[in-house]
Amino acid sequence: MNGHPTGSGPPHAVVLDTDGVLLDSAAVHAAAWKTAFDACLAERAGEGRRSEPFDADTDYRRFVDGRSRYDGAAAFLAARGIRLPPGSADDRPGCGTVRAVAARKEQAFLDALRTRPVAAFEDARRALTALGSLHVPCAAVSASRHAGALLAAAGLDRLLTAVVDGEDAARLGLPGKPDPALFLHAARVLDARPRDCAVVEDALAGVLAGRRGRFGLVVGLDRAAGRPAAPAMRERGADLVVTDLVELLETVWGAVP
Repeated sequence: MNGHPTGSGPPHAVVLDTDGVLLDSAAVHAAAWKTAFDACLAERAGEGRRSEPFDADTDYRRFVDGRSRYDGAAAFLAARGIRLPPGSADDRPGCGTVRAVAARKEQAFLDALRTRPVAAFEDARRALTALGSLHVPCAAVSASRHAGALLAAAGLDRLLTAVVDGEDAARLGLPGKPDPALFLHAARVLDARPRDCAVVEDALAGVLAGRRGRFGLVVGLDRAAGRPAAPAMRERGADLVVTDLVELLETVWGAVP
């Protein structure tokens, strides 16, 4: 495969997910979700209901990766048969409402950041620098409200044309993945048509969003050894699955950063 299935040459712009693609932060998010969910599952166990603990790999990928905090919490709880009221934005961390569970995850994530700063993947830095030299504008997209600050702390913000994160989604009322709204907004910010853009995602919900948005190239990034997510990514519409962003540069643009 030549990496650009439309046959019109390499994409003119690139929209990249943040957590797990540009920043080595997915594990921190997954651990924070485990803290929040396991507390609620333990509370249910005290009521005489047994449930397997949250799996920071498979459950994270299936239910919360790429989604907003609220959507991720709602999806996992529903899958475990736990029905909670939605709650309100000012709910304190806890287990009484979906937003309280999401708030507990947020608290755990911020606590983790104090002892475990998030770093950029080295291949991300190399790829963004190379794309800049090729005059290919890039936007980072994330459902997290912390993405802009974390990208700046990692020094990647200067290599990006734009950042679209959870703050933008809330301000504009954009739904989360697998809806393509965040990606489509990022393409507009880059002044590029979706068919002329590549989307790069490590989350299954994000790959599906790229396909639903009719982007010209949907790339699945599977950093795990053995590429266990590759088949699922292709099922959801990935045109190409790579193990890092350098492989993407070589395959699509013929560039070696």
